[in-house]
Parts: sequence; C-alpha cells; structure tokens
Amino acid sequence: MSNNDDGYDKLFEDLLRESARAAADFDADEVDEVDSQQELSDRHALRRVKGFSTELQDISEAEYRQLQLERVVLVGVWTEGSAEMADNSLAELKALAETAGSEVLDGLIQRRDKPDPSTYIGSGKLIELHNIVKATGADTVICDGELSPSQLRTLEDKLKVKVVDRTALILDIFAQHAKSREGKAQVELAQIAYLLPRLRGWGDSLSRQVGGRAAGGAGIGGRGPGETKIETDRRRIRDKMAKLRREIGEMKVARDTKRQERRRNNIPSVAIAGYTNAGKSSLLNALTGAGVLVENALFATLDPTVRKATTEDGRVYTLSDTVGFVRHLPHQLIDAFKSTLEEVSGADLIIHVVDGSHADPFEQLRAVREVIAEIGGGEIPEIIAVNKADIASPEVVMELLRREPNSFAISVKSGFGIEGLVHALEKSLPHPGVEIDSVIPYDRGDLVHAIHESGEIHLEEHLAEGTHIKGFVDGSLADAIAIAVTANKSR
Repeated sequence: MSNNDDGYDKLFEDLLRESARAAADFDADEVDEVDSQQELSDRHALRRVKGFSTELQDISEAEYRQLQLERVVLVGVWTEGSAEMADNSLAELKALAETAGSEVLDGLIQRRDKPDPSTYIGSGKLIELHNIVKATGADTVICDGELSPSQLRTLEDKLKVKVVDRTALILDIFAQHAKSREGKAQVELAQIAYLLPRLRGWGDSLSRQVGGRAAGGAGIGGRGPGETKIETDRRRIRDKMAKLRREIGEMKVARDTKRQERRRNNIPSVAIAGYTNAGKSSLLNALTGAGVLVENALFATLDPTVRKATTEDGRVYTLSDTVGFVRHLPHQLIDAFKSTLEEVSGADLIIHVVDGSHADPFEQLRAVREVIAEIGGGEIPEIIAVNKADIASPEVVMELLRREPNSFAISVKSGFGIEGLVHALEKSLPHPGVEIDSVIPYDRGDLVHAIHESGEIHLEEHLAEGTHIKGFVDGSLADAIAIAVTANKSR
C-alpha cells in the first residue's frame, strides 16, 4: 500500500473518531401517500419538448417571458469572493439549467466591481458573448443574477436570442416540479410577481389607449378611462395575484389547523432543512420509511411531507421534509412559499443537512441559514448532518465537524452515522417540565396513552388500584392527571 493510501486511511479513521466524539459530547398532519417511484417515472417521461415553452396562460395577450430552454450559454459576473467561488456559482447555474431541461453549450465569467447597469456585462464581453452565441447556435443566454427589465431588453436586442436570468430559471424549475394544488398556486404567484414589472408586448400594440370599442373586445371591466393596453394587462395580472393569494390563504388555514393540533397535543416537530439536493428527502425516508420521491436533481421536493416518528423511549414527534434552499433564492419564492416554509420557522428543532461532497459546503450552510433567519427561524436549535461522508473529502468533513457544534458525519446511502444522529435528535427534543408520581385509575387509559405519546416515563407499574407512573409531562396533561386521581379518591 502506498504512503498516499496510508494517509487517506488515517484521515478516514480520524473522521470516524471525530464523529464519535461529537456523539459523545452531545450526551453531557400527515399528507397523502404518493407512489414515489411512479412520480419519478412520470417526471422522467415528461421532459421538455424542443420548441415548446413553460409559460403562464390565460392572463393576457402580452408576452410573458416564455422560457424556451434548449441550447444555452451561461454568463456570470464575478464581483466578490474568490475565483473558485465564481466557478462554483456558474457550475450551480449549469446544474439548474440542466434540471430545467436544457443543454449547456458554453459559459463565461467576467470580473467586474459591479454588473453593468445597461447590459450586465461590459461592451467588450458582450461582443465576445454574441460571437459565442452565433458559433454554438444557442437559442438562450442565462445570466447568473437577477436582471432588471431594461438589462433584459438591451441584451436581447444586442444578442438576438432570448435572455433569462437566474430567478426566471429557478421559477421555471419550480413550475415543472410543483405537484400539489398549493405548490402550483405558490409557483404561479411567484412567477407573475416576477413577470409583472417585465411585462412586454409587440411593438406599438400595447401603447394604444383603450376604452369603448377600442378595447378590442375586452368589454366591461376590460376598459378604463384612457388606460393603455399594457396598463389593462397589468391590472388583470394584479387581479390574478389577489385571487392566488386568497386561494393560498385558504389552503394555509388547513395547514395551520394541523400544526395547531400537534401543538395542542404537545407533539414536538423537527424540520429537515438544507440546500437543494443535499439529501433531505433521503434522510426522511431513512428515518421514517416515508417513501418520498428521491431524485438526483435540484428542487426534486417542493411539497412538504410530514411524518410521525417515535423516540426510543416511546415519545411521538413529527419530521417534515421541506423545499431545498439555494443561493440567492428569489424573494418572490420566499414570499409565495411562506406557508410551506412555516414548517421550518415553527419547528422545535432543525436538522440542517449539508452535502459534504459539494465543492463549497460552507457557502451552502451560509445560504441556508440566511433564508432560515429571513423566515424567522434563526433562534431554533440546529443539528448539522454532514451527508455523503462516504464520498466526501475527509479533510472537508473534518473541518465541518470542527467548525460546527452539534455536527455529525453521516451517509444516508450506506447508513453510516444515522444512529448517532437519531440519538442527538432525541436528546434535543423539548422535554416536558412537570414531574408526576401518580396512580392513574384503569378506566383512564386515555391518560396513560397520552403520557406515552408526549411525556417521559421513568417508572411504570400495574397496581391493584391503577397504573403507577413516575415521569415528566406538560402542564395541561399534569392537570388532567391530577383531576382524574382526585376524582378516583373521592369515589
């Protein structure tokens, strides 16, 4: 065996020891079942057809930035950080583009203090990009940032192909992957919130004022006092947004009711959060056998899944899988997915899954924490699960374990480290604070069942007069037990 092999084995042994040390230190609603394999098969069978596009329909005649992602060239502007970070950002954009169903032909990065306010990239780079587009036969250019409406128009005028920014690309992926009624409504709301300021039409057709017969058949409600056609379209879009917000609000009520029911029964909740494609759904499946769709693609999960789990001592808690985060997650998506993201912000504990094999897992950690803080979950206790430790660089995993308190190296695929993670999870769940030492009459089996589900039992024995239990429960359950014991004594 070579010295290099010896060094690698030693590093891996150190990694195992570090993980064991972390574990030792740690000691001092349901949704409908889905046939995930069928869903995966359906998704693969519904790939983008060349010449077709993902677009909003039945809103107006205006052009709504229809996406035709087929043969694309990527463009990035590097304004801060290292060259490696810029390369990683463009590599992520490539993965996003491929997830959307496109073929990436080329990519280029420009070093600038800030993006050009007119064309995003400088005039010299624009000529180079135009030549690349012509040489490769690309039909789309994707920019690694959010472009202003004027930048989009200028770039398209100069390049003579469709230009899409990072935000539009992510919205397109969400539109393809949304399955539930709520998910589809949230995506559509995010799309039109993004598209509204970028509304465009054909030539002078939208500059006409409408009113009376000039409304072109718009009829009552489609006319206005001197409105231009584009103003009418914008008003119709705002009406559509209001309708979608009402629908999402109605669906949010059902989600809140389930969440409140769990809280009333004092069932702790654990949210699995993390960067897209880090392995969150795989971890949920490993912990609960949930059967959630698992695919090696960005944003494979959009609709949250909540599953019941039980600790070793019998306490019930919920585990929820959530939508993956990404750098510069569009604000339109955060706003639209507020009700879904509340599964994270309302949790008692967050399992933050990190892809240890990623080129820059520390940037993933930072990006996810930024979004969690934005939705009000910054103070929630967190356990870091460094996934894919079996294929990650041992040095990188070791660095993550040293930097992050309560971090554990795991591999969902091989099962490595899962037991230690579960142990840490159970130790971190909120514990009931009222001590009981009571004999519960046999006709109140409902109370014994409630103690098993939400309390901690240190002693349980069956006596002639009832079930003797020592342990800890929450205040409301302690009151119910006291009333039952008093009523039993007074008989």
